[in-house]
Amino acid sequence: MTRTSTSAVLYICAERSQGSPGLARERAEQEGRDFASTHDLHIVDEITDPYGDPTPQNRAGWVRVRELVERDEVDAVITRWPNSLSMDSELRYAEMEHLAEYGVQVRFSWAPLATMADSGASR
Repeated sequence: MTRTSTSAVLYICAERSQGSPGLARERAEQEGRDFASTHDLHIVDEITDPYGDPTPQNRAGWVRVRELVERDEVDAVITRWPNSLSMDSELRYAEMEHLAEYGVQVRFSWAPLATMADSGASR
């Protein structure tokens, strides 16, 4: 497969709040699209999960992300912040390492984290 830009999946794992349903999701979606645009990433799919389960592989959406990665359909995963993967850092890093085995990088779209990554800072 020939790619002209880096393909990415936008992964949204946002809490559903009673006060403003969908606001966190909308922000994460827009932030992810803006991030993709400024970093020459082509979003091939947008996948959402409700926030709360610390085990990524228990979420149907994350399972779909892994499938895209394992089928070599994406080069990057865009998500808002690390807790979108898991609030448990060990589970989060295990997932990031799994994706890295396929050459896929997780990119965080939240401005402070995106700036740190662009400047060369690591996890």
